[in-house]
Amino acid sequence: MTIIKNILARIFAFWALILFIVTMLIVFIPMLIIGLWPEPRRTRLFHRTSQIWMAVYLTLTGVWIVRKGKKHFKKGERYVVICNHNTLMDVPVTTPFIPVANKSIAKIEMSRIPLFGIIYKRGAVLVDRKSEESRKASYNKMKEVLQIGLNMCVYPEGTRNKTKEPLQPFHSGAFRLAVDTGCAIIPTVLFNTKKVLPNDKTFYYWPGKIEMHFLEPIAVGSMTADQLKEKSFNLMKEYYLLHRH
Repeated sequence: MTIIKNILARIFAFWALILFIVTMLIVFIPMLIIGLWPEPRRTRLFHRTSQIWMAVYLTLTGVWIVRKGKKHFKKGERYVVICNHNTLMDVPVTTPFIPVANKSIAKIEMSRIPLFGIIYKRGAVLVDRKSEESRKASYNKMKEVLQIGLNMCVYPEGTRNKTKEPLQPFHSGAFRLAVDTGCAIIPTVLFNTKKVLPNDKTFYYWPGKIEMHFLEPIAVGSMTADQLKEKSFNLMKEYYLLHRH
């Protein structure tokens, strides 16, 4: 049975790759046109377009998204949305399916991929993690994103969690950003992305359900960044352990 599943997963992976290229070429021109609008309308148009794109793409590859807790996003409020990060599958799920227009913090290397890199840059604040200057510039850019009424999506683990632990230790950037801007944190827990696109298998894609749970906002109040980080980490870890299946 395992052999059959591995063969099927490679066939699904091939189909998913071909479909991604085809659908990307279809949305490429609209994404270029979106770049003509100023912010924040540009990102709002990008968010809607990418949501439609990914909804079609994921459906055609046998993946469906279940979202819980959308009610926690209040109209007119800005949030720093933090997500656990398990696999490359997290990226096409988070930014489009967060209910409000947002940009994500993303590594600059992916922006160099032909065609895809142009789309990638539309929805991201880019950072070269090897450059201190780039990290400072990206932090200031994230503050600007929040100041113009948009939201930020950050993976506080910094990189994919390839361990058996529910979460890796959090970095402080997202929490300093919340403290500096006064924006509440919305912890978001992703389930099953590792089942769809595992880190330990090459060219493997398995259809199934991905869940995205938005937890209650954590107001900054009088908390320091470290206190906010600790509270968010404990809350997300406990929630993940209680609800994983």
